[in-house]
Amino acid sequence: KPMKVLALKSSIVGDNSFSSKLIDYFVENTNAEVKIRDLAADPVPVLDIAALGALNTPDSDIQKLSNEFIAELQDVDLVVVAAPMYNFNIPTQLKNYIDFIQRAGVTFRYSAEGPEGLIKNTRALCISTRGGFHAANGTDTVVPVVKNALGLIGIP
Repeated sequence: KPMKVLALKSSIVGDNSFSSKLIDYFVENTNAEVKIRDLAADPVPVLDIAALGALNTPDSDIQKLSNEFIAELQDVDLVVVAAPMYNFNIPTQLKNYIDFIQRAGVTFRYSAEGPEGLIKNTRALCISTRGGFHAANGTDTVVPVVKNALGLIGIP
């Protein structure tokens, strides 16, 4: 059975994106079954008060979209996140996606020991691009944010 991969692109610069080019290279050089989700080309709604309410409303379009994202994560062996650094942060498009996959009682729960991720058997690889000197200088905020966001839901 081939490995199943979900590749998440989040760059706003399309074909000019180094992080997207790295994802494309990965896809071209793997035998895995890959689904690409481009969060900039097909953006996720911003989490506002209306979307927050809709996440908890059965059969709402917002909940259906969130459920679709969560099902994709549960179905793959590996999620590859292409995350450029914009102004010392992850792209808004990726943040919006994270808001839709972090759902208490669905992808994580709280226990006496703290939060427990509920997505099992999926691992993550973060491909981060940024200009300058950030990787070894303590100013890389992208990898820690992605690691913490996915770690909360059980994806190391």
